[in-house]
Parts: sequence; structure tokens; C-alpha cells
Amino acid sequence: MKKLTALMLSSAMMLSLAACGGSASTDTASSEAASSEAASSEETATGEAAELTTVNAGKLTMSTNAAFPPYEMTTDSGDFEGIDIDVAAAVAEKLGLELQIDDMDFDAALLAAQNGKSDMVMAGVTVTDERLKVMDFSDTYAEGIQSIIVPEDSDIATVDDLSGKAIGTQRGTTGYIYCTDDFGEDNVIAYDDGLTAVQALNNGQVDAVVIDNAPAKAFAEANPGLKILDTAYAQEDYAIGVAKGNTELLNAINGALEELQQDGTLQAIVDKYITAE
Repeated sequence: MKKLTALMLSSAMMLSLAACGGSASTDTASSEAASSEAASSEETATGEAAELTTVNAGKLTMSTNAAFPPYEMTTDSGDFEGIDIDVAAAVAEKLGLELQIDDMDFDAALLAAQNGKSDMVMAGVTVTDERLKVMDFSDTYAEGIQSIIVPEDSDIATVDDLSGKAIGTQRGTTGYIYCTDDFGEDNVIAYDDGLTAVQALNNGQVDAVVIDNAPAKAFAEANPGLKILDTAYAQEDYAIGVAKGNTELLNAINGALEELQQDGTLQAIVDKYITAE
């Protein structure tokens, strides 16, 4: 997983402007042509969705780990919300399917999609070479950054200062992978979720926590005495994971994401949860 720091997806939308003085008949014809094209596109998308084979007929099942704000989290009423939740719902709507969300540990969420127990996994998932061996991924829908949380009085000021320190991460995430690769497994402690890792930091059980920037901000704001280092640990891309070889579903998801990017929906979802700095 990772953050989506200035998770601003670049959408190059080209607006065609009618020339001044254009005749009414030309404008009407253009309008009718555009409406006809849009209707045809919608009918095609609906037809493709009807042919999709999913885990549960008529549903798009998403496995996730709803403890990763602002991407996926649980409200006081028990509902799910967040960037990934809203993007998944928009994709499902484009495909004419009902979204079903299955909440579980991060590792289990990856395995569910990998083994065909869910149609897709969205949990701030980063595309890595290892994951590409066992899963296929959609086009990128967000960008993220791995950040470092430390106590305000910590002597850790840069990534290099993590050497020899006890580092808390969420199990199975890219933060865990990067830290074990760079500093060794003996120096990295994996927790079931980011919140537990931050609690360990508050209790002095670890010296720092490496996690995606967006949840890092949320955790730092909720825990006075903690801060995020200015230096980022790593930059990554988020994508939707599906079972290896499920080209039909992957193509459908990519088509939906492209439409959502072009019509501004993706950026609107990001702006809803993350304020531009």
C-alpha cells in the first residue's frame, strides 16, 4: 500500500468550443450527433458488462482492508467509505453491477482476488514486480507516497536514520517490503493495521512507522506528539488487482477508469477526501 500524497490524477480533458456565429442547424446537428454517440457508447458498455463473469452474478465483489484512511475506512454506523470505496462504486456503476465489499486483513484481501474469491482488490494496493507474478493490475488510478511517522522529539530526521531502529509497518504492505529490504527483517515489526503500528509508536515499542502519506497524516493529526518527516520514503502508484489472466474483467475495469478520469469523477473523489496542499 501507499499513499496518494498529492494524489492528483492528471486528466487531460479536451473541450470543444462551438465557433461564434455557427448556424443553429449546425449546432443542433452537432448536439444530436454527440447525444447519439454517447447513447451508443453507453449501450456498448452495458452490453459488455452483461457479458462479464463475476464471483457473484450481478455483483462486483471487492476485497479490502477498511482500516486505511482516507482510502477505506468504517464509519460509526458500520458503513464503508473512502477513496477506494467511492472509486469502486463508480466502476461498478459503469459496469452495471452492484458493488459488494468484503473487509479483511490486507494479505487476505490480496489473496482473495488472486485466488478468485473476490473480483478485485482495492486497499491502496501498489503494483510491484512480485505481485505482478501472481496478479494482474489495472491502469493507475492514484499516486501515493510512503511516509515516516516519528515522535516530535525523535532523532530520526531522514530515511538513513532508520538504520538500526525498530520500524513499525502494516503487514504485507510495500512499506513492510521496502523496510525489510533496506534495514533487515530483524528491525521491522509488522502489525495487522496502521492504527496498531501507530499505537506501538506511542507506547515506545517502535521508533518509527512507515506507511502511506494520507493515512500517516490522519494518524499524526489524531495523535499529538507525533510528526511526519519532510523526506518521503518512496513514491508509488495505486491500481486495482484482479486474478491473473482475467483479461475480460481487467479490460472492463480499465474502460470504466478511463471514462471516470475523463469526466472528472476520479479527481472529484480524491478532492472529497484529500485537500490539496
